[in-house]
Amino acid sequence: MIPFSPPRIDDKIINEVTDTLKSGWITTGPKTKLFEKKLTEFTDSKSTLCLNSATAGLELMLRWFGIGKGDEVIIPAYTYCATANVVIHCGATPIMVDIDEESFNMDTNRLAQAITKRTKVIMPVDIGGLPCDYTKIYDIINAPAVKQQFQANNEIQKQLGRILIMSDAAHSLGATYKGRKTGSLADISVFSFHAVKNLTTAEGGAVALNLPEPFDNEELYKFLCVLSLHGQSKDALAKTKGNWRYDVITAGFKANMTDIQASIGLIELERYENDTLVQRRKIFDYYNSVFKNDSRFITPVFETKDKVSSYNVYLLRINNISEAQRDEIIQKIFNKDVSVNVHFQPLPLLSFYKSLGYKIKNYPQAFDNYKTEISLPVYYDLSDDDMKTVTDAVINSVNEVLG
Repeated sequence: MIPFSPPRIDDKIINEVTDTLKSGWITTGPKTKLFEKKLTEFTDSKSTLCLNSATAGLELMLRWFGIGKGDEVIIPAYTYCATANVVIHCGATPIMVDIDEESFNMDTNRLAQAITKRTKVIMPVDIGGLPCDYTKIYDIINAPAVKQQFQANNEIQKQLGRILIMSDAAHSLGATYKGRKTGSLADISVFSFHAVKNLTTAEGGAVALNLPEPFDNEELYKFLCVLSLHGQSKDALAKTKGNWRYDVITAGFKANMTDIQASIGLIELERYENDTLVQRRKIFDYYNSVFKNDSRFITPVFETKDKVSSYNVYLLRINNISEAQRDEIIQKIFNKDVSVNVHFQPLPLLSFYKSLGYKIKNYPQAFDNYKTEISLPVYYDLSDDDMKTVTDAVINSVNEVLG
């Protein structure tokens, strides 16, 4: 069976994790701090905080910004539930926007009309690893009429003086937009290092800070370290300096990354740009070469004049099929010992969001992309023979269902 996206676990990673275990330092410590430093350098952001998940990072930053009841956070209708769940956790309202057909990302042409005086945050999602159009998003929120209607509820919001742009960059580490890497494109960018991501730490995530003046991103990083560890003024590493005494300055959270996780990330990051992304690009190119001249298939966009993807998910679509036909094709692919997936069910299809009154009919492009989409295996150890097995399984299954 060809799996969908197994992590790359080799001797380099095993040796690094073993080194951490033998060091006796397995919670947040020197390797986590080193991983943060290297991520900051890699993304060209101003400071980086590593956490136990991207979800924790999104919620932590919403709470730092003071998001709560009565506030609105704009998100795409086509994303994983975590993007919306964190808004709900904070007591705010997710405002969903339909997507662009080609990119799967939030349709910026629909964004301005979703903004109200209650809008505090926009959370673009880089679906599949392709960055959103950040220039257009900033042009929209910096328009005088939009800035004038922004209503700050606290000193942090007053300091920014506009809607916060927080990128859900769970898929897009290493992607670029107009020559700049994700992590430096938005006020805040949140990455995922979950097991199926390009770069894994088993579980984990990171918040890349890139706030404009007068914000001090390094000082904010220090506060977030406290906020992510129960509000405690010293972590275990700081206590080793000789003074054990600490204070609790806020009712914080438990979201820190461990050195065991960071040790995996350090190896992954070391070979990410020149090895991992090169192999993933090769797989994308192969799939495209097979499907692009067959009118039954719509291949994903992963490079444009301004954008280069991180090749996280290969979002293949099949022209003019129903949801039921797509599901039948998927089952036939599985029967041929190839694992595939779907990214994602639009939020209004999910029971919880249906119960809140969201209706899929209001997001027709999201539904149309979803019902025709099949995500194909992309991982480092996928061989040339495996790639051919995948494409043969897809084509034969489509033939069987559609004739």
